[in-house]
Amino acid sequence: MRQRPAWVAMALSGLIMVMAGAFGAHGLEGRVSASLLEAFETGVRYQAWHTLAILGVLIWRQQMPLKGQPLVLWLWGTGIVLFSGSLYLLALAGTRGVGMVTPLGGVLLMVGWLALAVTAWRARP
Repeated sequence: MRQRPAWVAMALSGLIMVMAGAFGAHGLEGRVSASLLEAFETGVRYQAWHTLAILGVLIWRQQMPLKGQPLVLWLWGTGIVLFSGSLYLLALAGTRGVGMVTPLGGVLLMVGWLALAVTAWRARP
């Protein structure tokens, strides 16, 4: 299987996403403020969408390998860790310092979408 480490990482991201979502829904309610719970849920939502998007690019890469796809995968994977991870830490530990990392993760997610567009645009039929 090509890209085995990426497939394993995304399977684990899916597992973490489901666990985090369940924990947020059942373990955090009433224990953290509404705004921190909302931040946690935003992290789960962004992790979910980008995990699915990465799986789509991995499937595309198996059918049509292109130069830009690894960059897209790296940008989204790193963006998930920085964006969602910082929101999880903020909600769970109240660590405000990690809040500076969240926008960087968000930028990486956005740049990943731009890289996807450029990769698709440059693809030869």
